[in-house]
Amino acid sequence: MATPTRSADGPGRAAAVRWEQVSIPTPSGPLPARVFPPAEATPQGWLVWAHGGSWRAGSARDWHAATAELAQFSRFAVVSVDYRLAPDVRHAAMVEDILSALGWAREQATATEDTGAPRPLVAVGGDSAGGTLAASAALACRDRGLELAAQVLAYPPLDPRCAAASYHRFPDMFPTAPYLTAAWQDYRQPGRPVASDGTRLYSTPFEASDLRGLAPVVMATGELDPVCDDVHRYARLLRAAGVEVALREFKETGHGAFLQPGRGPGGPGHHSTVSLRAWLGLALHLLTTPDGTGT
Repeated sequence: MATPTRSADGPGRAAAVRWEQVSIPTPSGPLPARVFPPAEATPQGWLVWAHGGSWRAGSARDWHAATAELAQFSRFAVVSVDYRLAPDVRHAAMVEDILSALGWAREQATATEDTGAPRPLVAVGGDSAGGTLAASAALACRDRGLELAAQVLAYPPLDPRCAAASYHRFPDMFPTAPYLTAAWQDYRQPGRPVASDGTRLYSTPFEASDLRGLAPVVMATGELDPVCDDVHRYARLLRAAGVEVALREFKETGHGAFLQPGRGPGGPGHHSTVSLRAWLGLALHLLTTPDGTGT
């Protein structure tokens, strides 16, 4: 396991938040990541986060403020991963990076358990293209028999054809169908990629014929987001497969809202005033709290 180096730089108002730079060993080489612990001495769990950027851009540094706040809202330690990007690599490299980060997070949970504290939970999440990667990684975890506490998905694009009506209702809103179609083409490659152990690595969960047994899902999208119909369709498919889903659509909200500054939740009765990332964090916290009260 890599030894973390504590640092305090990074853009935005979360720059003073405590965080650590880590290097996660993977079969393809070291994988950089930033770990943001919550305010509590012991995290409720570990959340591996994949940033957005259409599989071609973005970084843990760019997402510094957003993931730092997510750690505080969720009470999870957030592992923000600098996964490999297209066009230097294509699927399934990015999903493999997220799976390696999940394996590393499980090691941290085991180390915490060895100290006598309750073993933290492990979850996966991401926003936009990162949400697509997180959902695909969750499928691989299920197929490998690896437990996940939850999936946290912020407006993931899921249909490479970009055929849903929402792409046409908002044709000038980012991301446009032509933009995303090109991004899908850069990200995916022909065939059905599998891991070395034979596990199918999906480029989108829409490729999977069976969604049963997946970890519970917390999902958010915006009313004006071109991908919102993809999100609602996935929620329907998950529920039909018996998967627990908490979905919220934010009114008058477009794509990229996870990066907008958060507003504190103020308790379960104040969801109407919560930003998208604050709601995701609070929903994860409540979902993974045994009595569901968040206490």
